[in-house]
Amino acid sequence: MITSDPQQCDKGQGLWAVPEVSFALFSFAFHFIWEFLQVPTFEGMAELPHWEGVKICTYATVGDVGIALTAFWITSLAARTRHWIRHKKGWQLLIFLAVGLVITVGLEFYYVEISNRWSYSELMPLVPPFGTGLAPLLQWIVVPLLVVELTRRNLRGMSRIATRR
Repeated sequence: MITSDPQQCDKGQGLWAVPEVSFALFSFAFHFIWEFLQVPTFEGMAELPHWEGVKICTYATVGDVGIALTAFWITSLAARTRHWIRHKKGWQLLIFLAVGLVITVGLEFYYVEISNRWSYSELMPLVPPFGTGLAPLLQWIVVPLLVVELTRRNLRGMSRIATRR
């Protein structure tokens, strides 16, 4: 069972104090930026009309947030608290990153090799054994670690604000 620490109760602090909300919002912002940065590494993306590219990057970002939240909740189950991020431990980060990497590798393999929904350009380095693109793998390492740290700082700040009231 996942518990919520009463010292970090979400009451009266707004939605930013809810771990999943601040986590999802930070995740959306930084995954959205990453999606645009990696456009040249996907076949045909750079040549799309602007609005079509924005729509594709937005859809991909929503999927990225879904992966991030899934990893967050699985880690929460293992840590037995939704507030694990406030005082994260190494094993929690490993679970979090591993879940995200496994999902990312699986989805990239499916969409590139099976459904042919997208393909990599010649600019994309491939990582064995499944030929996963380096950019999506780095995305899952860099962005989530940044999001975890920003969420941790946000939750601690919200807690400080609540104690001053």
